[in-house]
Amino acid sequence: MDLADIRASYTSTGIRRADLLPDPVDQFRLWYEQAGQAGLVEPNAMSLATAGRDARPTIRTVLLKQFDQRGFVFFTNLESTKATQLAENPHAALLFPWISLERQVKITGAVERISMAETVAYFISRPLGSQFAAWASPQSRIIESRKLLEMKWDEMSRKFADGKVPLPSFWGGYRVTPAAFEFWQGRANRLHDRFQYSLQDDRSWRIDRLAP
Repeated sequence: MDLADIRASYTSTGIRRADLLPDPVDQFRLWYEQAGQAGLVEPNAMSLATAGRDARPTIRTVLLKQFDQRGFVFFTNLESTKATQLAENPHAALLFPWISLERQVKITGAVERISMAETVAYFISRPLGSQFAAWASPQSRIIESRKLLEMKWDEMSRKFADGKVPLPSFWGGYRVTPAAFEFWQGRANRLHDRFQYSLQDDRSWRIDRLAP
């Protein structure tokens, strides 16, 4: 299939260095709020790229659940492919593809498990069905049929019928601590605006324009 003729013309007025906030987390928060105001479906959906010791990357979409100056948090089964890779190589890349706004944000950095208290606080805030699913799904493993998965979910719903679902020992959260951000804004003629924030030794951020 030849896709060479599929093109979109970007119409944004772009961004200037003077428009950017000095702290990239503040800049992300501003763009994230604008994405929400624009009615994007799940603006917290992000591509998460990881690689284990074999250096073979994998990527999938996960949901950002928390962010602040410490980093960007997501949750998963601790026996999943992504968790296995992060145990071998605790670094990751995130990408927020806000295409309808002609924007992308890329974040790279080290990854660590968050505290048990933070994990429990988030787990109990999930809908019951999602809590049952955390117990029912052996994430990333081969299963024979969807029916078996549904049967396991039904079993968990009966087991925890009182609504008190404990945190599975194999489920938790990770925080990506950023070392670099890139804010990308589409422009006409493929002369896109790209600005990179790089963390310096004094913990300040350097901002550079990148060629598109």
